[in-house]
Amino acid sequence: MTAVDQGVWAAPGRINLIGEHTDYNDGFVLPFALPQRTVVTAERLDRPEWSVTSTLTGETVTFDLSEPVTGWAAYVAAVVWVLREAGHDVPGARLSIDSDVPGGAGLSSSAALECAVLSALADLGGLDIPVEQRPSLAQRAENAYVGVPCGIMDQSASTLCREGHALFLDCRSLATEQIPLDLAGQGLAILVIDSRAPHQLVDGEYAARRAACERAAELLGVPALRDAVLDDLSRLDDELLIRRSRHVITENARVLDTIALLREGRLREIGPLMTASHASMRDDFEITVPEVDEAVETALAAGAYGARMTGGGFGGCVLALVEAEKAATVAEAVTAAFAARGFHPPATFLALPSPGAHRLS
Repeated sequence: MTAVDQGVWAAPGRINLIGEHTDYNDGFVLPFALPQRTVVTAERLDRPEWSVTSTLTGETVTFDLSEPVTGWAAYVAAVVWVLREAGHDVPGARLSIDSDVPGGAGLSSSAALECAVLSALADLGGLDIPVEQRPSLAQRAENAYVGVPCGIMDQSASTLCREGHALFLDCRSLATEQIPLDLAGQGLAILVIDSRAPHQLVDGEYAARRAACERAAELLGVPALRDAVLDDLSRLDDELLIRRSRHVITENARVLDTIALLREGRLREIGPLMTASHASMRDDFEITVPEVDEAVETALAAGAYGARMTGGGFGGCVLALVEAEKAATVAEAVTAAFAARGFHPPATFLALPSPGAHRLS
């Protein structure tokens, strides 16, 4: 692969149509990439040093990996670190970062940053890294360097998604399939409602859910909860582990049912599966908050076919499947409901299935 001296690269945020907290349980997920993206303008340096500037804050951080990097720049340092750990000769670089992926909304702003930086450094260094291997590298960067125990879904979506499609990802085999998601062709839209409730995964809640799933799998004698069925839960005597496991088992089934409907072009019929997914996250996995529950209930009452929280939980976004002509009405209903309950005003936008990481120029 021929190295380049400079260029501009982009990687998108993602939204997950269905399949929450299944990824680290070796299960199934169905995300798609958003038009919102992180853009990295980069040029190669002739020394092993990396200088990164955020156009959003004006802050510049320079590092050489001799000491740990913290804060937002840690995600950039993590990519440099993981590429070097994998044996690649990573070039020094000057990078400028811009993004319109909302932070803290559960739309994978961190994965967008990692994947955009990885794309830039791979091209600057002429590194031979097949695209299908890049999600695993970006995931390891976030797990091992930043310290967030995320699964591989976010990085896979930000790297591998195609315009007009959702990405069916088997998180065990890493096999993928592009599933057509022609919303406009059926007069539909996916309305995203950013609840503006805080969304932080570096606290203990995400890690606690993951640990509970791993403990349940160990007690059931299966490699991961992907291998369990509902009848297995009678062998658990811990009510908390039963509920956590039930969410994962039923969520994997909902992903497969959703894909079957999408393959047949029956988009409206996935709505009840989305709503059932939210109920499971609320009641069994206990990761919703009042803002997202209100958004789901109000969207359904206003005519959505289905609605669910997306992302790791404890805040973030809801997505609602609606008739395109009703999207504004549903958004207005949610805004009014938030005002009535004294919540911060939500932000809303339409999600369009978009391409994964690529070079712009």
